[in-house]
Formats: sequence, structure tokens, C-alpha cells
Amino acid sequence: MDSRLAQFAALNQKDKAPAYLSLVSEILARQDQSLIAPDLHTLVETVVQDVGIVVGRQVLSELVRNLGTGSISDHNLRKRVVEETLNTLQPRIVSYEEQVNSLRFQLADLLETEEEWSEAARVLMGISSRSLPDEEKFRVNIRIVRLLLEDEDSVQAETYYNRAASLSNSTSDRETQLQFKLCQARISDYARKFLEAAMRYHELSWLAEIDEEERKEMLSAAVTCAVLAPAGPNRSRVLASLYRDERSADLPSYNVLSKMFLDHILRPAEIRTFEDRLRPHQLAKIAISSNDQLASTIDNDDSAEPSTSTRRGPSTVLDRAVMEHNLLASSKIYNNITFRGLGALLDLAPGAAETMARKMIEQGRLKGSIDQVDKLIWFDAAGEEDDAQGKAGGLGDVEQTNEDTGAPFTKRWDLQIRMTAANVETIVQHLAEKGLVQQPAITA
Repeated sequence: MDSRLAQFAALNQKDKAPAYLSLVSEILARQDQSLIAPDLHTLVETVVQDVGIVVGRQVLSELVRNLGTGSISDHNLRKRVVEETLNTLQPRIVSYEEQVNSLRFQLADLLETEEEWSEAARVLMGISSRSLPDEEKFRVNIRIVRLLLEDEDSVQAETYYNRAASLSNSTSDRETQLQFKLCQARISDYARKFLEAAMRYHELSWLAEIDEEERKEMLSAAVTCAVLAPAGPNRSRVLASLYRDERSADLPSYNVLSKMFLDHILRPAEIRTFEDRLRPHQLAKIAISSNDQLASTIDNDDSAEPSTSTRRGPSTVLDRAVMEHNLLASSKIYNNITFRGLGALLDLAPGAAETMARKMIEQGRLKGSIDQVDKLIWFDAAGEEDDAQGKAGGLGDVEQTNEDTGAPFTKRWDLQIRMTAANVETIVQHLAEKGLVQQPAITA
């Protein structure tokens, strides 16, 4: 190899390019692959140091093209050649920018095949974007985000997502746009913006361009994020949309979804089954602020009933979501509840239960008031009907009028009876339309 290179050095400048190009083809065509890597390394160093930029670019472009078309079939050997060539060219990236970028794309492909997601992302981060068009920059940033999220590195992924967002109007390619939307949903998921993530996942689950199995996974992710979202009217709207989606009935998490939509209290056994399907970032621990810890120390010392729990607050994102849901569900059942009674329901200390209810009332997610003297939480009957879920739990349009009975508790009781009767009537009508029940004959 050294003698051949010495001969090439003595050639005229116009003859050097064909000579080096023929040597590249000769090395890659060898049957004995043990010498391919060292010979190519020697060739690249010689071309970079002793040959001019014009000839060097021609030779290196041919080498990069051959590597990209699979001239070296062995995966490990190809990876070694690409890495060594890249290390040699990197200090001279100003002169060989195009070749270095091509090698980085190839190395990222090889690492992605090995499922080395973070390493592949770091290789792509080193690409010089000066000569790339905006559309190509957008694709590179989206690919980096996707790779980083595979390794749960959401912090760095969000940085590159923000860069991609500024270039989102640079392409009209449908596949790239779908990848960007999926990255939006996943970034929101990792950032614990579960309500936003649920809406984005659900939107993607309807797109016909996406494979049916992947759409089912996105629908499942939408349900998971909706369950983890903070309880309140906004989440109720998303739950209603998912509950009315016929595909949701086939999901393993449908039981939790239906109970949350119908404002049923969730039991620990149901939560454990749902928890087994969560990703690590969805099981993240949450810290309790010092103010909440102080407020949670309040207890009813005058009562002879012992406290059922000493917990000062939820420990995980799922824990918080379930507690807030059960608190919201209890507001549909009770007119009022004591701090201790709510604590027993939520498995919290009485002061911690009062703190959670106070926060939800302050944020407008729960309608009610707190009586600190009697240690009672009063739920507001005026907010009984949730516009997000519709009348009669979304099962039909039921005309409901309020009677003036003169007593607020009587009004609430009458409303509950009226809603229950309306739901039963709607169910009977559906069964009658399908011929499952027969209307009783009316006799004179």
C-alpha cells in the first residue's frame, strides 16, 4: 500500500484523481476483508494530507458513496471504516463538510440498527447545518428528538424539539409532518402535560396514513395520559371523547377509563392493574412542598375516631390523579364530608385531604367550600352537571328542569332522582329498539 501511494504522489495532478479512485475500488473489492480497514485508513490520511482539496473531495466522495451503497457487507467492519474515516476528516470539516455529514448519517443509521439510541443522536448533533436546507434541518432535528426519547432523555429532546418547531413550516412532506406531531405528543407526555398529550395522541389515532396497530397504541397512550391528567372539567372533555370512541372498548385500560368518565370511585386493585402498564416517566415520584406538609399536619384532635392514615400527600403522578378523581367523584355522591371522612376515602391524613380539596377549589377544578370550624367540605350542587360530559352522562339528550322546592338539599335529591330516571328511560329505549325488551301492553 505504501509503495502504491508513493507512486501516486509522483503523478501529475490531473492523473492523481483517477489513480486514487481506482485504488478505492480495488480495496473495497478485496476478498480478504482483514486489510480493508487499515488500508482505507492509510488512503484517507494520505489523501487529506498530501493531495489537494479538489482531488481529495472527489476521492472521499467516491469512498463515502461506496460505503453508503453497501460495498462493505459486514456491519462491524463498515462501522469501523466509517468511524475511522470520520475521525480523520473531522478536524478538516471546513474543507470536507459534505463528506463528513454523509458519514455522520451513515454512522447514525448503523448505531440505530444496534439500538444505541443516544449514541446515534449524539452523532447527528455533530452535523454541520450551515449548508443544509431548512427542510433537511427539520428532519435531522426530528430524528434527534425521536432517538433521545427512545432512551427517555426528555430534557435534551425538548431542546431539539424547540429547534424543529421553528422550522415546522419548511416542509410539505406528510410523513415528516406526522413524525413531528408524534414528537409533540411524546414531549408533552414526558413533560407531564398529560392533558395536552392525550389530545394529541387521540388526534393521531384517527389518521389513516398511520398503521392500524400503531393507531391502537396511540389510542391507548391517549387513554393513559387522560387518566393521569389533573381532574377537572378539561379532563372530563377528553375522557368523554375517548369514552365515546368505539375503539376504546377493546383496550386493557377501558375499565379505568369508564369509571373515571362515569365518576365512579376507583379501588386500589384496579389501579394496580393499570399501573403495571405505565412507562417509567409516568411513575415518577412527586415531592410535597413544605407549605403542604405544614398544612397537612392539621388533625381533628377533638374526635375520638382515630386517623385512618398518616400519609401527607400523593407519592406518584398516578397516585395524585386517582386521589383527585376520587375526590371529584365523592362530590357527586355527598353533599358534604368531614376532613377525616375524606382522608379515609383517599387514604390520606385529614389535613392532607383538606389541602388537596382546597387546591382543587382554588384552581376551579372542584366546586365547593371549606368550613374550617366544623372541619367540613361542602360540595356545590350548582356544578353538578358537567357540560363536558353532556346530559345524562352523555347517553342522550334529556330535558331537565329545576323545580323550586325551597330547600337546596331537596333540589339536589330531586335532581339525582330525575337524572337516574332519565338514564333508565334512555337505556330501556335502546333495548326496545334492538328488540331485547317488549313494551308492556296497556289495558283499559
